[in-house]
Amino acid sequence: MSFSIKRLLPHVLVLIGFIALSLAYFSPILQGKKINQSDIMHYIGMAEQQKEFARTTGEETYWTNSAFGGMPTYQLGAKYPHNYIKKLDLTLRFLPRPADYLFLYFIGFYILLVSLKVDFKLAALGALAFGFSTYLIIILGVGHNSKAHAIAYMPLVLAGIVLMFRRKYVLGFLLTTVASGLQLVANHPQMSYYLLLLILVLGFVYLVDAYKKKVLPHFFKSVGLLAVAAVLAVGLNATSIMATQEYVKESTRGKSELTINVDGSPKEASTGLSKDYITEYSYGILETFNLYIPKFMGGGNREDVGKDSETYKAYINLGASPIEALDAARNAPMYWGEQPIVEAPAYVGAVIIFLFVLGLFLVKGRLKWWLVGGTLLSWILSLGKNWFFVENPQPDGNPITNFFIDFVPLYNKFRAVSSIQVILELCIPVLGIFALVRLFNDLQKDEEKLKALKYAVGITAGLALMFLLFKSTLFDFESFRDDQYIEAYGQPFIDAVIKDRKALMSADTLRTLILVLLSAGTIFMFLKKKLSENLVVVIFTVLILFDLVSVNRQYVNNDNFIPALRVDKPYQPNAADKEILQDKGHFRVLDMSSQGQRMPAKAAYYHNSLFGYHAAKLGRVNELLEFHVYKNNMNVLNMLNTKYIIAEEQGQIFPYTNTETNGNAWFVSKLNVVADANQEIVALDSLNTKTTAVLQKFVASENNLKPRYQVDSLASIQLKDFKPNYLKYESNNSNDGVAIFSEIYYSQGWNAYINGELTPHFRVNYVLRALELPKGNHTIEFKFEPQVIETGSKVALASSAVFGILLLLGLFYEVKRRKTEG
Repeated sequence: MSFSIKRLLPHVLVLIGFIALSLAYFSPILQGKKINQSDIMHYIGMAEQQKEFARTTGEETYWTNSAFGGMPTYQLGAKYPHNYIKKLDLTLRFLPRPADYLFLYFIGFYILLVSLKVDFKLAALGALAFGFSTYLIIILGVGHNSKAHAIAYMPLVLAGIVLMFRRKYVLGFLLTTVASGLQLVANHPQMSYYLLLLILVLGFVYLVDAYKKKVLPHFFKSVGLLAVAAVLAVGLNATSIMATQEYVKESTRGKSELTINVDGSPKEASTGLSKDYITEYSYGILETFNLYIPKFMGGGNREDVGKDSETYKAYINLGASPIEALDAARNAPMYWGEQPIVEAPAYVGAVIIFLFVLGLFLVKGRLKWWLVGGTLLSWILSLGKNWFFVENPQPDGNPITNFFIDFVPLYNKFRAVSSIQVILELCIPVLGIFALVRLFNDLQKDEEKLKALKYAVGITAGLALMFLLFKSTLFDFESFRDDQYIEAYGQPFIDAVIKDRKALMSADTLRTLILVLLSAGTIFMFLKKKLSENLVVVIFTVLILFDLVSVNRQYVNNDNFIPALRVDKPYQPNAADKEILQDKGHFRVLDMSSQGQRMPAKAAYYHNSLFGYHAAKLGRVNELLEFHVYKNNMNVLNMLNTKYIIAEEQGQIFPYTNTETNGNAWFVSKLNVVADANQEIVALDSLNTKTTAVLQKFVASENNLKPRYQVDSLASIQLKDFKPNYLKYESNNSNDGVAIFSEIYYSQGWNAYINGELTPHFRVNYVLRALELPKGNHTIEFKFEPQVIETGSKVALASSAVFGILLLLGLFYEVKRRKTEG
């Protein structure tokens, strides 16, 4: 027993250290403050209606009317029955946000290195290098919580796979199942997809290694068990995955039927996102050096260059007051890379990059090759439309990116390809730590280690020295955005900005050079027997913490925290909101004010908005917005029951009341049948939506609809009750008729009932619901009853039960084995 405690004690101390560091970095949370995250502010706006419904009724709604006319809540934090893996996740995230994610970064990476048989001290050092990687901190600052959540569990999944290939079948299976389940809980398919790419690289390397070592049966046994673990992990998250898979087909990530652009020009039918959209955030070739030198490309879009900068002086020369000039200099346009928006450089660290390069020469075998392979694949794909050392993107783009978009399944469902660099940000610290592992063991002679050290110093320090001496010759420091500043302020202003860009590069390059030399000097002293292993670990801990934390604090620090109330309730109603809120009816609001543009989810917080903030809105709704709503097509706004338009004039925000709306539902006398989606959406240009509806030929045929219906003056249909997931109408019509409802059509869950009897409904006007009603008085109900939730919940429950049994059997087996071996 004492032996077990002695073995566990270092890990417990490391765990306590990670908790302390996580709380220390985000220390304002100890004062009750919360981090101000822009994306979370948008999420709060989007999710308020469903949360209010849960608070009021104690039930979960899987549909919200608050944004984009209406959409499922599957990607808005929906809670599902029997989601026990989520409960485990919440238990692990016991620290206040965002310290919980930082802690997960640390502990997951630590377990990965321990599973690779790394000493606990070096494993803790590697965890710090990974957890404080600048990109991982920046995404917490802006609120990409689900991305951070998914990344945090990546090392844990790899740890399970590593254990499996180390023939620790039971432990590897259990850890892989739990870790994969937790990674999928984060509900960030893009990060899960990127992890899968890395696993495929790892699997290929291990396959080649198994073939060489003639242990293919072990390899395939491991793969078989990993496949079972993956199936179980998916089963634990069945409801979320099935609902997302169902929804994605209807979202902007799915196939579009349109073959025309907004201007009428032809385009190819899309099965996913467009190449331009996918590669909009492509990492520039030169930006690669940001991984090594933080402000190589100027840092972020807005950098604080201070009072002593050339930019500050330029603002003074333009007539700005000292206060105005200082404020502007704190948001100086320093970034000169190719991406539209960059909050901060994706800095991995000079020290860890140096160790990574050292590892290229010291580390041997399959570990090195899957880490290098993952790093290279991640970097190449992050380039997106850019190609090797060409100043401007090629007309046909990056051939490897094009291949993945065109032929690799699901790759075209994700945008912002630069974010795949999370894979290299995981791989680089692992190889860097293994450089120290090799340095400390006796597998290589000191002469070989010294030779590797010389190569690493020559490459890393030499590169930094070259940039320091020849920066003005190698680079022009110009940005594609500079023209707008030249037009506004003149060429002298940009000349001043360029001087500051050069100064930032020089300062950070010198900083990197010093850190590399200190790192190299430490290793040299160790090889000369002047320093002990423990002292080397201490020195590298200090160097890595200084290197990364000093950069991170420039972008995410105590200033990012505000009182909790302002985070929990980020919006305040303006005069227009207050006036609209007095109307207790069911209608939509279009916010065209400047405030609405800055805060696109604000209207969704208070009203049923036509706009919102979401990366995967319904595809047809998005197309309707582009073709008609953005052009202020009043016939379309009327059919969407847009009763209020929040407008702005001379800085005053006010609600315009649209008295011409079609209402919640109405009868039409004519159905225009068209051949395809192109004709349907174009027909809305001039369609009188009050009397006529347009629909595709197959819809009319499937529902046996007539082209004309008689509507007398007494025919009526009125909304009597409404909730996010339920609507009730009463109709009166002396003739058979077709009723149009100003609600978004979504066939995967919405059911229509006439007098309690399930009745098929259909889509008209590109996005709306319609129902053929027999003559007479009727009660019509729409209920959101997604079958996918019921089915997924049953699968999740069964999977949880199976895993629970396997867990007990596995633990019993391990205990029995240890007793036998003991």
